[in-house]
Amino acid sequence: MRRLAPAIAIVAGILIADQLTKAWAVRNLADGPIVLIDGFLALRLVYNPGAAFSSFQGLGPLIGVLAVAVTGWIVLMMRRTSRTVETLALSLVLAGALGNLIDRAVRGDGFLDGAVVDFVDLWRIPTFNVADAAITCGAVLLVWAALTSARHHPEPGGDAPGDG
Repeated sequence: MRRLAPAIAIVAGILIADQLTKAWAVRNLADGPIVLIDGFLALRLVYNPGAAFSSFQGLGPLIGVLAVAVTGWIVLMMRRTSRTVETLALSLVLAGALGNLIDRAVRGDGFLDGAVVDFVDLWRIPTFNVADAAITCGAVLLVWAALTSARHHPEPGGDAPGDG
């Protein structure tokens, strides 16, 4: 449990930041966007009932159930890994998944059919939120961790870097 304490703190911190910023966005952006850098960065309220990049519209409950399953899988993986970088990456993905899952649970009328609140409109990137940013950073960190692990620990029978 001691090893997971930092992970729990990361998840809690991101969840709090995500929910506070979404509440702020709902209160302050309903009348229109706030343009910070014209043509590049604005805060714009968007409700996304689908998945990433507004795909899979109308499948909110299915996406919610998948998010619950992924959350369980991430918790299992966090308990099994001993690498700090993997724990950090999984914490980021878990926090983001939970943040958006909370929206699906509380911002709709039916079972997990709520829309996720997005509000950061950055250049040509689809509008996103703190949870989405955490998921993205965690995913990139997981890929980096996998690549560096494979480089430093080649598979049995394979050539080590520099052999050949």
